[in-house]
Amino acid sequence: MRPTMKDVATAAGVALKTVSRVVNGEPGVHPATAERVRAAIDRLGYSRNESARVLRSGRTATIGLVIEDVADPFYSGLSRAVEGVVIGHGCLLLSGSSGEEPGRERELVETFCARRVDGLIMVPAGDDHTYLWAELETGTPVVFADRPPGSGIDVDTVLTDNAGGAALAVRHLLGHGHHRIAFLGDDPEIYTAAERLRGYRAALGGLFDERLVWMGPPSPDPVRAALDGMFTLESPPTALFTGNGRYTVTTLRALAGRRVALVGFDDFELADLLDPAVSTVAQDPSWMGRVAAELLFRRLRGDTGRPEHIELPVRLIPRGSGELPPPPR
Repeated sequence: MRPTMKDVATAAGVALKTVSRVVNGEPGVHPATAERVRAAIDRLGYSRNESARVLRSGRTATIGLVIEDVADPFYSGLSRAVEGVVIGHGCLLLSGSSGEEPGRERELVETFCARRVDGLIMVPAGDDHTYLWAELETGTPVVFADRPPGSGIDVDTVLTDNAGGAALAVRHLLGHGHHRIAFLGDDPEIYTAAERLRGYRAALGGLFDERLVWMGPPSPDPVRAALDGMFTLESPPTALFTGNGRYTVTTLRALAGRRVALVGFDDFELADLLDPAVSTVAQDPSWMGRVAAELLFRRLRGDTGRPEHIELPVRLIPRGSGELPPPPR
């Protein structure tokens, strides 16, 4: 039989309420008595009945996190930061990957809510989040990260300045003499990809040429074919802007040694060791994760203010590839 709180009280020679106060970290117990109770707990191997605590308090001390893909370095960094804040608040993190599938996103959310998580942090895959209304109305706080919720839902949101970061990259390339700058990015249905396209287009102004834009999954063969088509144009690109870390790596492989100026959105491991080292627009997934998690716990502490919409800045890291000059005419 698993030892009970009553067994601990008997072993320590104290009242049941005294054990309860020690277990729950409540004041009012003499230090020597508390030490005797803790010794009895260790000797008997007692552990608190979390199910009973949940029934009494209505809180499970768990947080649900839905991300796109735990294998993606950006989302793993975000997840680690969220977990650090969650653990710091004495809670447990449940997480899952949606794989960019709205149905999977909803399935994960409903599973977490069925387990009565205290709050949710979501990187959304879809744009219909009306299914969250029931949870929001019962008081479950939700924070969206990296991408905003669909229309009709207004909750705390933490984003990156995607359009501004893309414009920063393009202006950097323009400043180094490039006028034919191509953009390779993810599916335009994805919020971050669409925002980076918007910033790219705005920075180019009248120099924009839709033939220099290719968007889709970062698979090697399509990216290679897209680049081959661009380089056969009468006025081929002299510089590239890639829309995320996976796209930058796929593009570098597809270039097969061709030296073209390049700036990628998202910094990535070993970018500084390539030749030339890769210039990037860096966002901070750990920062985003911490801000989102702290916002959530602020709501759990009772903050009922209006939803916050936070946009985190990015920074340009010039390493060499983005500073290559155009080839001589």
